[in-house]
Amino acid sequence: MLIPKKVKHRKWQKGRSKGRLVETRGLKLNYGSFGLKADGAAWMTSRQIEAARKTITNFLKRRGRLWIRIFPDKPITLQAPEKTLGGGKGSVDHYVFPVRPGRILFEIDGVDAETAKEALRRAAYKLPMKSRVITK
Repeated sequence: MLIPKKVKHRKWQKGRSKGRLVETRGLKLNYGSFGLKADGAAWMTSRQIEAARKTITNFLKRRGRLWIRIFPDKPITLQAPEKTLGGGKGSVDHYVFPVRPGRILFEIDGVDAETAKEALRRAAYKLPMKSRVITK
């Protein structure tokens, strides 16, 4: 699974939601001819990214090329479930990538259009937000 090798700050503050913001970066296909674009906002865990990656590579059967355009670098901390208050911030449990609408998540090239669209459609089931397949 994807986790950072080294981080500048081990624990981050949560940040505040400013409504439904749209993405300003990662909006165009840079590597492949087909891509999976996010239509909603969510925190994607490294497990969800890995599940989608496995689904795509399994369907492509080692044909074509896959690019993952996101990397989970935001640490999420958790306390033990029955712990009382006042013990400070919990330890880092997992990492997420905050996805906003418009971000390209995965790209595929080297296969025909039908195969690429079906692979990306299957991967979209593994993700926590709505997404759609786009072409160049």
